[in-house]
Amino acid sequence: MNQLHFPIISLVTFFPIFGVLILLMIDKENEDVLRGTALAFTVIEFFLSLPLLIYFNDGTAGMQFVEHFPWIRSMGITYHLGIDGISLWIVMLTTFLTPICVLCSWSYIQKHVKEYMICMLLLETAMLGALVALDLILFYVFWELMLIPMYLLIGVWGGPQRVYAAVKFFIYTAAGSVFMLLSILFLYYYNHKVTGVYTFDILELYKLNVPISVQFWLCLAFFVSFAIKVPMFPLHTWLPDAHVQAPTAGSVILAGVLLKMGTYGFLRFAMPLFPYATHQYMPVIATLSVIGIIYGALVAMVQPDMKKLVAYSSVSHLGYVMLGLFALNMQGIEGGIYQMLNHGISTGALFLIVGMIYERRHTRMIKDFGGIAKVMPVFATFFMIATLSSVAVPGTNGFVGEFMILVGAFRAYPVFAVFAASGAIFGAVYMLWMYQRVMFCPLDKPENEKLKDLNVREIITLLPLAVLVFVMGFFPGMFLRKMDASVSHFIKDFNSRYEMYAQQRQQSLGEKIAAVTATPAAGSSAVVE
Repeated sequence: MNQLHFPIISLVTFFPIFGVLILLMIDKENEDVLRGTALAFTVIEFFLSLPLLIYFNDGTAGMQFVEHFPWIRSMGITYHLGIDGISLWIVMLTTFLTPICVLCSWSYIQKHVKEYMICMLLLETAMLGALVALDLILFYVFWELMLIPMYLLIGVWGGPQRVYAAVKFFIYTAAGSVFMLLSILFLYYYNHKVTGVYTFDILELYKLNVPISVQFWLCLAFFVSFAIKVPMFPLHTWLPDAHVQAPTAGSVILAGVLLKMGTYGFLRFAMPLFPYATHQYMPVIATLSVIGIIYGALVAMVQPDMKKLVAYSSVSHLGYVMLGLFALNMQGIEGGIYQMLNHGISTGALFLIVGMIYERRHTRMIKDFGGIAKVMPVFATFFMIATLSSVAVPGTNGFVGEFMILVGAFRAYPVFAVFAASGAIFGAVYMLWMYQRVMFCPLDKPENEKLKDLNVREIITLLPLAVLVFVMGFFPGMFLRKMDASVSHFIKDFNSRYEMYAQQRQQSLGEKIAAVTATPAAGSSAVVE
């Protein structure tokens, strides 16, 4: 039992909205006050989320801190929130990264500061809501709500081609969401047909025995929506444009949290709702994941733009996450969840680093740098830590995640794991090559000789991420323990339900074969007579 007797999840989810109300009352000319207010609310939000971690019961597989009461009673829509070991750390990552994003925007954002900070707070509420919602309509509302502030962050405060990137991001994600909505409505009406109850409650729909023939289509609908969000190859083309054009904080949030909504969606919705179809799609998803790993790494190698290189590395790293999740064993799934956190930390740090050097030089082209370590040693240190984490060097968080994923993948499909392992080699090539060209080549450009090293605000921004790289690298057990019970229950329930469907399938095929073989015999006896 959780030792909290107040709606902690609702408080954590909607607290940023109070920040929005305060920001609306502040004059837009007081930009520093606006920045300070937004930072204060996001920092308080992080501390408000800590009780979720402190009071979380490691030994319980079910939902905790549950809040459940009717919302639209006539339609069976409920206000149902809760977290388990699968969602806990992603919630914590969200509240952890948001104040860092506000802090990194302090000098970067100079226009429409008030509106920018409002978008950041609204986005935080939308992301948290999607992670804790246990009613499909409530989840869908938060899922769609995320699009609006992210669209504005890219389209208003982005780079020269920001409108193109924002529209592309919106169309891709919204189009995928339509398929998911249709699948949700089918489940809603089918559940009423079977049980006589109208409900969108995901925990109740888990118990629904969906016909195998229908499962494939419903699973495909969810798959398209979540695969776009991940994004998986070949649905990834919106991501590089969005990352490159987004402001630094937008890229950090996009990489750190928004992309994880896709992988989280597979775990929370698609896989447990449609176990038989998921099992049949496993080879396809594993193939696309490996292609994404290798393709993302190879394309990253040839990028002249540092930010675009990091963007394509996300395609590669998220391929690892998907491969781990669909290994459907403890090592693979826990490694996939761990890698979600790792990617948010290491890639988030890389986007921050690229943004900091862009503020000084107003260019992200690798050829415009060289020898930066001589004039920016503190910057070079943080850059190296983020690089080693991304490369998955032992002792860093990245190594733990990738190692667990590869172990899980070897147990499920060894051939795919062998090809996936090559992604680690390619990752080392493009990341270390970029670092060498930016940091250690001759300092032969006058513009780089006068660059100033990181200031106190920038060090404070990067330091928590750098510390977590090593904490998660050396002490993974303290993170994995929170997942163990939920992941173990997930696998057990998935396998039992898959076996049930497989037996139904086998029985149905047996009956059809018996019917086919019996029909000619009856016909031939009639002819003899």
